Amino acid sequence: MDTDFADFVRRRGDHHLRTAVLLTGDWHTAEDLVQSALGKLYAVWERLDTSSEPDAYLRRILVNTHRSWWRARWRREVPRADGFDLPAPGDLGESRAVAEDVRNALAKLPARQRTALVLRFFADLPEAEVADLMGCTLGTVKAHTHRGLRAMRRLIPGDQVNRTEEEGSGIR
Repeated sequence: MDTDFADFVRRRGDHHLRTAVLLTGDWHTAEDLVQSALGKLYAVWERLDTSSEPDAYLRRILVNTHRSWWRARWRREVPRADGFDLPAPGDLGESRAVAEDVRNALAKLPARQRTALVLRFFADLPEAEVADLMGCTLGTVKAHTHRGLRAMRRLIPGDQVNRTEEEGSGIR
Protein backbone atom coordinates (compact mmCIF):
# COMPACT_ATOMS: atom_id res chain seq x y z
CA MET A 1 0.00 0.00 0.00
CA ASP A 2 2.66 2.51 1.00
CA THR A 3 4.72 1.94 -2.13
CA ASP A 4 1.67 2.30 -4.38
CA PHE A 5 0.75 5.58 -2.71
CA ALA A 6 4.35 6.85 -2.89
CA ASP A 7 4.51 5.94 -6.59
CA PHE A 8 1.27 7.80 -7.24
CA VAL A 9 2.55 10.90 -5.43
CA ARG A 10 5.84 10.80 -7.37
CA ARG A 11 4.01 10.41 -10.70
CA ARG A 12 1.14 12.86 -10.20
CA GLY A 13 2.11 15.10 -7.28
CA ASP A 14 3.55 17.93 -9.39
CA HIS A 15 0.44 18.06 -11.57
CA HIS A 16 -1.84 18.37 -8.55
CA LEU A 17 0.48 20.97 -6.97
CA ARG A 18 0.23 23.12 -10.12
CA THR A 19 -3.56 22.77 -9.98
CA ALA A 20 -3.52 23.83 -6.32
CA VAL A 21 -1.32 26.86 -7.11
CA LEU A 22 -3.86 27.99 -9.67
CA LEU A 23 -6.75 27.34 -7.27
CA THR A 24 -5.22 29.25 -4.37
CA GLY A 25 -3.12 31.86 -6.16
CA ASP A 26 -0.32 31.28 -3.66
CA TRP A 27 2.50 28.74 -3.74
CA HIS A 28 2.71 28.20 0.03
CA THR A 29 -1.04 27.83 0.48
CA ALA A 30 -1.08 25.41 -2.47
CA GLU A 31 1.57 23.25 -0.81
CA ASP A 32 -0.54 23.18 2.36
CA LEU A 33 -3.63 22.30 0.33
CA VAL A 34 -1.89 19.43 -1.47
CA GLN A 35 -0.42 18.08 1.78
CA SER A 36 -3.83 18.17 3.41
CA ALA A 37 -5.47 16.49 0.40
CA LEU A 38 -2.78 13.81 0.19
CA GLY A 39 -3.26 13.07 3.89
CA LYS A 40 -6.97 12.58 3.31
CA LEU A 41 -6.28 10.43 0.24
CA TYR A 42 -3.81 8.27 2.17
CA ALA A 43 -6.45 7.65 4.86
CA VAL A 44 -8.74 6.00 2.28
CA TRP A 45 -6.06 4.61 -0.06
CA GLU A 46 -6.71 0.96 0.91
CA ARG A 47 -10.39 1.27 -0.01
CA LEU A 48 -9.76 2.86 -3.43
CA ASP A 49 -9.63 0.90 -6.65
CA THR A 50 -6.00 1.69 -7.46
CA SER A 51 -6.16 -0.13 -10.80
CA SER A 52 -7.65 3.10 -12.15
CA GLU A 53 -5.81 6.34 -11.47
CA PRO A 54 -7.09 8.05 -8.30
CA ASP A 55 -6.63 11.51 -9.86
CA ALA A 56 -10.35 12.27 -9.87
CA TYR A 57 -10.66 11.37 -6.20
CA LEU A 58 -7.68 13.59 -5.27
CA ARG A 59 -9.06 16.42 -7.42
CA ARG A 60 -12.36 16.22 -5.52
CA ILE A 61 -10.49 16.33 -2.20
CA LEU A 62 -8.49 19.37 -3.39
CA VAL A 63 -11.60 21.26 -4.47
CA ASN A 64 -13.60 20.39 -1.34
CA THR A 65 -10.74 21.24 1.01
CA HIS A 66 -10.10 24.51 -0.81
CA ARG A 67 -13.82 25.31 -0.69
CA SER A 68 -13.92 24.74 3.07
CA TRP A 69 -10.84 26.96 3.49
CA TRP A 70 -12.30 29.89 1.58
CA ARG A 71 -15.60 29.52 3.39
CA ALA A 72 -13.71 29.68 6.68
CA ARG A 73 -12.01 32.91 5.54
CA TRP A 74 -15.26 34.73 6.27
CA ARG A 75 -14.67 33.93 9.92
CA ARG A 76 -10.94 34.49 10.25
CA GLU A 77 -7.96 36.05 8.54
CA VAL A 78 -5.78 33.87 6.33
CA PRO A 79 -2.14 34.91 5.85
CA ARG A 80 -0.99 35.05 2.22
CA ALA A 81 2.32 35.54 0.54
CA ASP A 82 2.46 38.50 -1.85
CA GLY A 83 3.31 36.42 -4.88
CA PHE A 84 5.60 33.90 -6.43
CA ASP A 85 9.35 34.14 -5.99
CA LEU A 86 10.07 34.74 -9.67
CA PRO A 87 12.33 37.26 -11.37
CA ALA A 88 10.84 40.51 -12.64
CA PRO A 89 8.71 40.12 -15.80
CA GLY A 90 11.38 41.86 -17.91
CA ASP A 91 13.78 39.02 -17.11
CA LEU A 92 11.38 36.30 -18.19
CA GLY A 93 10.79 34.89 -21.63
CA GLU A 94 7.55 35.93 -23.32
CA SER A 95 5.69 32.73 -22.48
CA ARG A 96 6.74 32.82 -18.82
CA ALA A 97 5.67 36.47 -18.59
CA VAL A 98 2.25 35.60 -20.00
CA ALA A 99 1.98 32.66 -17.57
CA GLU A 100 2.78 34.98 -14.68
CA ASP A 101 0.14 37.46 -15.88
CA VAL A 102 -2.41 34.64 -16.01
CA ARG A 103 -1.51 33.44 -12.49
CA ASN A 104 -1.75 36.98 -11.12
CA ALA A 105 -5.11 37.55 -12.80
CA LEU A 106 -6.42 34.21 -11.51
CA ALA A 107 -5.39 35.17 -7.98
CA LYS A 108 -7.60 38.29 -8.20
CA LEU A 109 -10.75 36.38 -9.17
CA PRO A 110 -13.36 35.26 -6.66
CA ALA A 111 -12.69 31.70 -5.51
CA ARG A 112 -15.60 30.07 -7.38
CA GLN A 113 -14.70 31.72 -10.70
CA ARG A 114 -11.04 30.77 -10.23
CA THR A 115 -12.01 27.17 -9.37
CA ALA A 116 -14.25 26.88 -12.44
CA LEU A 117 -11.54 28.23 -14.76
CA VAL A 118 -8.76 26.07 -13.33
CA LEU A 119 -10.84 22.89 -13.51
CA ARG A 120 -12.19 23.66 -17.00
CA PHE A 121 -9.03 24.88 -18.71
CA PHE A 122 -6.03 23.67 -16.68
CA ALA A 123 -7.40 20.29 -15.57
CA ASP A 124 -9.34 20.09 -18.88
CA LEU A 125 -12.48 18.70 -17.27
CA PRO A 126 -15.92 18.80 -18.89
CA GLU A 127 -18.43 21.27 -17.44
CA ALA A 128 -20.55 18.47 -15.95
CA GLU A 129 -17.61 17.11 -13.96
CA VAL A 130 -16.66 20.61 -12.80
CA ALA A 131 -20.25 21.12 -11.62
CA ASP A 132 -20.08 17.85 -9.70
CA LEU A 133 -16.74 18.76 -8.11
CA MET A 134 -17.92 22.25 -7.17
CA GLY A 135 -21.25 21.01 -5.87
CA CYS A 136 -23.33 23.26 -8.11
CA THR A 137 -25.38 23.12 -11.30
CA LEU A 138 -24.06 23.06 -14.85
CA GLY A 139 -25.51 26.54 -15.43
CA THR A 140 -23.65 27.89 -12.40
CA VAL A 141 -20.37 26.53 -13.77
CA LYS A 142 -21.09 28.15 -17.13
CA ALA A 143 -21.84 31.47 -15.43
CA HIS A 144 -18.67 31.33 -13.28
CA THR A 145 -16.60 30.39 -16.35
CA HIS A 146 -18.08 33.20 -18.45
CA ARG A 147 -17.64 35.82 -15.73
CA GLY A 148 -14.16 34.57 -14.90
CA LEU A 149 -13.02 34.73 -18.54
CA ARG A 150 -14.49 38.21 -18.89
CA ALA A 151 -12.63 39.35 -15.76
CA MET A 152 -9.40 37.69 -16.95
CA ARG A 153 -9.59 39.64 -20.22
CA ARG A 154 -9.79 42.87 -18.22
CA LEU A 155 -7.07 41.88 -15.75
CA ILE A 156 -4.38 40.59 -18.10
CA PRO A 157 -2.31 43.53 -19.31
CA GLY A 158 -1.33 44.02 -22.89
CA ASP A 159 -2.88 45.07 -26.14
CA GLN A 160 -2.40 41.65 -27.71
CA VAL A 161 -5.18 39.99 -25.70
CA ASN A 162 -7.62 42.84 -26.38
CA ARG A 163 -6.63 43.10 -30.06
CA THR A 164 -7.18 39.37 -30.61
CA GLU A 165 -10.57 39.53 -28.90
CA GLU A 166 -11.67 42.57 -30.94
CA GLU A 167 -10.57 41.06 -34.25
CA GLY A 168 -12.39 37.81 -33.47
CA SER A 169 -15.64 39.52 -32.54
CA GLY A 170 -15.63 42.24 -35.19
CA ILE A 171 -15.48 45.04 -32.57
CA ARG A 172 -13.25 48.00 -33.32
